[in-house]
Formats: sequence, C-alpha cells, structure tokens
Amino acid sequence: MSLYEPTYMEGTLGTMAVDWEERINMARMRDERKARAQHHIAEAGLGSVLLLDDPNIRYVTGLAMLGGSGADHYSFLTAGGDVVHWDTADHASNERANCPWLPDIRYAAPGLGNVPRASGSPSAREFLLDTMADLIVEAAHDYEVHRDPVGIDSTQPALATKLRERGLVVRDGAADALHTARQTKTKDEIDCFRVLSAICEAGFMAIKKAAEPGMLEQEVWGAAVEAVLRRGGTVEGGYLTSGPNTWPKHQANTTDRMLRPGDIMYADFYSATFQGYRSCVYRTFSIGKPRQRSVDAYKRARDWMYDAIEAIRPGVTTGEVAMRFPDREGERMDWYGARHHWEMTTNQWAHGLGLQLYERPLIWRGISVDHPIEIQEGMVMAVETQEPDGQSGMRVEEMIVVRRNGAEVLTRWPVDEITVIDF
Repeated sequence: MSLYEPTYMEGTLGTMAVDWEERINMARMRDERKARAQHHIAEAGLGSVLLLDDPNIRYVTGLAMLGGSGADHYSFLTAGGDVVHWDTADHASNERANCPWLPDIRYAAPGLGNVPRASGSPSAREFLLDTMADLIVEAAHDYEVHRDPVGIDSTQPALATKLRERGLVVRDGAADALHTARQTKTKDEIDCFRVLSAICEAGFMAIKKAAEPGMLEQEVWGAAVEAVLRRGGTVEGGYLTSGPNTWPKHQANTTDRMLRPGDIMYADFYSATFQGYRSCVYRTFSIGKPRQRSVDAYKRARDWMYDAIEAIRPGVTTGEVAMRFPDREGERMDWYGARHHWEMTTNQWAHGLGLQLYERPLIWRGISVDHPIEIQEGMVMAVETQEPDGQSGMRVEEMIVVRRNGAEVLTRWPVDEITVIDF
C-alpha cells in the first residue's frame, strides 16, 4: 500500500503537560490557528469578523464552547489580531482569571437564540438584540475597524440589519474564510487527533471486554464511554448497534437489545473529542466466530475503504477519489430505491474532521464528481464504507491525515478482519 509511515519517534505521546519534553504545544496551537483565521479574513477583504459558531469561537479563542443557550457567548476578531470575547457572567469571570491570552473579555447581551425566545416578550427580544449590536459596534470603534467591512460567520439578517443601522458595513465571506482557515491542520492539531485515535481505541477495547451474550447494547456502550472519559476525552455522539439493527442501518441509536451468539455488532465513535477535536471511526465485531458471508461482506467494505485511502494525496481532486467508492451496485441503490448518488448520504464517503464533525473536504459520489475540490496536505478526514451480508451490516472507518506523499492512517485498531469476541 502507498501509505505514509510515521518516522522515528513520530507518534502519540502522553496527554499531560510535562517539563521534560514538548508534547502538544497548546499555546502554539492557539497562536497558529488565530494567525490562519486573520490571514483568511484579510484575504476575504474583511477588517473583522463576528464569530457566533462555537467551533469558530474555539478555533480563534481556545475557549471550550459547549453550545450554551444561544448567543450568550460570541467573539470578535480583527484582521490585525485583536480579539474581544463576550460571555455570561460566570463564564466571563472565570475566563478573565484563567485565559491570559484573552485580555479583553466582556459581558454578553444574549441577543439571539434561546434567551430572547424564552423571554416571551417582543420588546425584550428587541432590547437584547439592540444591546448586542451596540456592544459589537463599540468593540469595532475600540479597535478602530468600524470603517472596514465586518463579516458574520452565520446567517443572521436581523443582527446584520442592526449593525448596518449603526454604521457598520456588513459583508459576506466570514464563514468561508473561517472554513478555509480550518481545512488544513497544524502539527499540534494533528497530534490532538493522534491522542484522540488512541482514546477511541481504548473505547473499542472496552467493548471487546464487556460484550458477551445477554449483555445489553447500552451496557456495552456505557463501558466504552467510561473508557473515553477516563482518558480525558468526551463523548458527544456515537453509538453501538447489533444484530438486526445493523442492516438496514439503524438510526444511530444504542438500545436495550440483548446481544446473542453469532451477532454482528458495530460501534461508531463519532464526536468523541480531545481538546475539542472530533473523531469518526467505526469498527465491526462478531459475538463468536462470524459466518463466511459476513467475512466476505466485511472484506468488500474494507477493500473499498482502502482503495479510496490509497488514492488520497495532495493535488488529487475529491472527484477522482470519489470514483474509488462503490458504484450503483455496490451502494445497493436499487435496494434503497434510489436513483441518484446524492440520495445515499453518509453510506460510502470521506469527510473532513476538526472542531466540527464535518469539515472540508467531503469526498462523495453524490457531489464530488461534478463539483470537485483539490485535496491539500494537512487535511484530516474520516473514510467510511459499509456492506451488508444479507442479514447484518458491516461498517468500517479510518481517520487519516493527508501527507505530502499519501495518507497516514491515524487509527490503529485492527481492521483487516472482523474483531471476534470469544465467549
């Protein structure tokens, strides 16, 4: 296989900071991410951007935003590198004490989302949105970018109107600029994915140890989640499914179904996180020795996946790689009653990973053949395939990073064969 092999001493180090070697350099990662964002907003002709999208806020500020109640936190970045962050009372006070790289933290007026909606009062909603707009305009004047175009990273027409009424020039381009900045990863970001891969492997090991006939899907998944949490990760998505729930694909739910001898079972760590970076990795298990039809189906899925991975390198287009994924027959489109590849979302594709589950690039017959983009060194993505054996479904997925001469596979749980759980 034409895959990238890590060099001597290149690999996963510990998760803690120590004084005797450099591991993931968090300060450098924050600085390099912000510098990329500055570069791309300047290229977009913007003097500043208002960040409402949590992954963009974390990318620029390093703050672990976990959703909140809707626009009770937001950030402002100038092309010159100045950052203002607004947050709730408790969060803002804690950030002032613990985040010295953010010298300008202010209290937020939650002008969008759940807070104004929950008020039940049109006048309260108007008051909060007006106050939020005033705070943003004030920051633009403070850093002397009020005459330059400002972008908003999500579509907010009411807020944009308020800002224009106060004299700011609001233009498009902020969302694309931030997504472009985030589409390739720095060394430290890639090392976060190395640690994340190891954390997911601990979860798979917990599944192998816990699964046996009579156990509930949710009991086994609970053991996997515990393993992730114990190693410094979080689990914000994912599931384990078994037997008849594996094909047709279950609705990503872990149930109270009892495992039985001969079951096929697969688990998906999507959105397990480390330092905010999100995983997406499948593995397939068999409760006892798998049937030959399952072995054959799994091999087809595994071969499709690696056929695509081996085609991934800088300069190749997403359209070229998409042609390595299964065609109409392999996609079982007739079984689904689908006429177009775009109807087969999530089954056979590759997608970028980062502070969101789906980032650039997306490699998929549904769009990439007719609308290709170029693959770049430093992109991190998940490559996934599936195949039924007639009764059960096999799913497999690797996380990779694009290197100069090909893909480096970050995930190491054995993939050549179905993982057998003896009992």
